[in-house]
Amino acid sequence: MASSKPWRQAARRAVYSGAAASLLSAAVLAIRGRREQGTAAGPNNGPSQWIYGRSAAYRRDASLKYTLVGLAIHHLSATGWALLHERVFNHGGKPQSGGGRVLRAAATAAVANFVDYKLTPQRLQPGFEVQLSKKSLVYVYAAFALGLALASRSTARKIKP
Repeated sequence: MASSKPWRQAARRAVYSGAAASLLSAAVLAIRGRREQGTAAGPNNGPSQWIYGRSAAYRRDASLKYTLVGLAIHHLSATGWALLHERVFNHGGKPQSGGGRVLRAAATAAVANFVDYKLTPQRLQPGFEVQLSKKSLVYVYAAFALGLALASRSTARKIKP
């Protein structure tokens, strides 16, 4: 029977890398939403469609109901992708080159994007695409990857196997 230790270690690292990826990508969602739609909250409301239905993704105003729930779902999703990233790519916290970390984080973000928009039913998609251009979505997933890469570097030194 395989040990659960690698998963526990990956989960500990994913708390940090998921938070970094979530925060950076949520900030880019807000910046791009403000630029394209005049609303920083709108794109961050998108994930609340998981609970409130597809119309929630079209909400532009900041609210506890849509924005806070959207941010919470986004954070949990980012942490889930970070867990996969840390388990598959972090190799037990062993040192990696900066370029290697970025490439692995970009691969995770690309898989997340593919799953989010090609394999997931519309109701469970992020909902960002309702208010943002494809160009902005590239920025969002790039920020997500950057968060993973930066946090992976930091946690590899702090959280030992």
